[in-house]
Amino acid sequence: MTIEILASLALFAFVSSITPGPNNLMLMASGANFGFIRSIPHMLGISIGFAVMMVLLGSGLTQVFDRYPVIYSVLKFASIAYMLYLAWKIANASPVGHREGTGTPMTFLQAAAFQWVNPKAWAMALTAVTVYVAGAPTIYLILAAAFFAVVNLPSVTVWTVMGQQMARVLNNPARLRIFNLTMAGLLVASLYPVLRMGTQ
Repeated sequence: MTIEILASLALFAFVSSITPGPNNLMLMASGANFGFIRSIPHMLGISIGFAVMMVLLGSGLTQVFDRYPVIYSVLKFASIAYMLYLAWKIANASPVGHREGTGTPMTFLQAAAFQWVNPKAWAMALTAVTVYVAGAPTIYLILAAAFFAVVNLPSVTVWTVMGQQMARVLNNPARLRIFNLTMAGLLVASLYPVLRMGTQ
């Protein structure tokens, strides 16, 4: 893998990781509601889970999906259902230190598994695999996925810290409620591209 390809991959990884999407919206909400430390498993789950997803897709899993198109439909409905559930969790999340709410931080495994129903993660992984490592030896795929994770982690950290800093402003239960409802609404709105695919 040449320096030029690595630089291009780094730029793609940074831009796609730092821009708003389901992962970043949930991390911002997690940082605001649970703080930075409790959100670390969520951040690691995204970065490592995405890298694993990228390796599996690049190793031939996309051919399985092409052979059995029904899997796409199943994933689509699963992603819609799960993201609506996550939006509900965000809308009902508890503030830091509150013991009676229903919200809890996302675990490492939950965040890693979420990549498989995250439309933006699918778009990122497929683009990275087809544009940067298509036809290359498996070692290059693994290195590209690891490289993507290294670039991704600081990006998702930014969103968690932003949420944590906003917690100072959201110390009023009414303001926190409005913030959580807004984040939940934006997460639901991020489903629009998935819903459009069914009408085209």
